[in-house]
Amino acid sequence: MTDVLRHGRTSLAFGFFAQGVAFALLVTRIPAIQDRYGVSDALLPVFLAAVPILAGVGSVVSERLVRRVRPSRLLRWSQPVVLLALLGVGAGDRVAVLAVALAVFGLAVGALDASMNMLGVSLQRAYGRSIMLGFHAAYSLGGILGASLAWAGAHWDLALWVSYLPVVVVLLPAALVGSRWYVDGDRGGVAGDESASGGGGGGGVGAGVGFKVLLPLCLVMTFAYIGDSTVSNWSAKYLQDVLGSSEQLATVPYNVYMVTTLVGRAVGDFGVRRFGAVAVVRGGAVVAAGGFAVVASAPGAWVGMLGFTLLGLGLCVLVPQTFAAAGRLAAERDGRPGASDAAVARLNVFNYVGFLIGSPLVGALGDAWSYRGAMLVPMVLVLVTVVYARSFEGRVDRYGGGHERPRTADVGRGSNGL
Repeated sequence: MTDVLRHGRTSLAFGFFAQGVAFALLVTRIPAIQDRYGVSDALLPVFLAAVPILAGVGSVVSERLVRRVRPSRLLRWSQPVVLLALLGVGAGDRVAVLAVALAVFGLAVGALDASMNMLGVSLQRAYGRSIMLGFHAAYSLGGILGASLAWAGAHWDLALWVSYLPVVVVLLPAALVGSRWYVDGDRGGVAGDESASGGGGGGGVGAGVGFKVLLPLCLVMTFAYIGDSTVSNWSAKYLQDVLGSSEQLATVPYNVYMVTTLVGRAVGDFGVRRFGAVAVVRGGAVVAAGGFAVVASAPGAWVGMLGFTLLGLGLCVLVPQTFAAAGRLAAERDGRPGASDAAVARLNVFNYVGFLIGSPLVGALGDAWSYRGAMLVPMVLVLVTVVYARSFEGRVDRYGGGHERPRTADVGRGSNGL
């Protein structure tokens, strides 16, 4: 049983890593994509907004699909689709091809994000201790690698398909091989089994867990991604236009943010085990709010970068713990297999809601008021997380490991029949 869990954990971590690489390669080469297809500045926001919107659709569809198939199967086939869609973005030559490739990418990313976090939550419950932050640390590591590869491609003026093809050639077969060891955690059988899916035609999270119960966690997820998108979309402009940095120095804050996010997630599970999820979430929210306050009041570029550093350390714990809390809450209120998966899929939609709101919100406030003042809005929203911190406490296990210990009969069933 220990080997099954360990192999499942390693293979899932690689899945998170591969997704981090793919997503970073897409978003960091947007200017090159725009140039390749001749997309106008007016049309570009439409393409950019379509990806998270379709990802939300993919996550909703995933909630339905996991009633019929195991999340491990959904993850096994959605990840190759994401990688192939990325290659399609780089290899096309017409706007219609770009539209189709981005649509497929968005839908598959929604299914991929949902199923990855479903497996992560169920594996954490099987382990009986916090491991969720480690998976998201692997995603951050992949993002750093993907951004570095994108920089190299831009530096050497490589065609998009030349940058993307080697990555897809390496990651796609590796992901397929690694998927043999995915573990569905505490699902006792295939979700299509009527007894395992709560009757086949019932609600996604079961009768005991509705949207009203999940609402605090949905708000936390939204606010966390508003903060994250603020950094990713506005840190460079803020440092250069407001704090007077050079163009070269303005590229540093987001890199620092990514590195501190990786560091915070790499050690975050130890904090959850030692102090509990509630304390870690509260601490993360306070640190992130402090980071926004430093950014808003910074007299110069170097103090501003300190604020973005604090943001990485604070925001990094919120999303993984929100997924873990949703799965734990669903399992406590509705013990049927699949309840946790459906709750995670539903919560995942608010990942994209926050992403869609964050950048336009800060931009509109910056133009109408000031960019310093605009930074105070995500600060206040992140602080609201402190109010909802009790939602992160399990009924039995306060250390983030779930409401029950591993069950041999369940965790021994991997997606490959182990």
